[in-house]
Amino acid sequence: MVTLLAARIRILMGWRDSENGQALIEYSLIMCLVVIVVLITLIVLGNQVKNTYCNIQGAVISA
Repeated sequence: MVTLLAARIRILMGWRDSENGQALIEYSLIMCLVVIVVLITLIVLGNQVKNTYCNIQGAVISA
């Protein structure tokens, strides 16, 4: 009975149970995971990417 009364008071006062905060935290965790994967990939493949850009630069300059 008390919980029903409390729920009605919340509805009347405009308080609703919201999951927006939970969704925001979940999206933030997913973004953190994506950033970590990108950083690890760049660390592992960094020199190869740098060499590729240097080769492209050299080809453009000599053309």
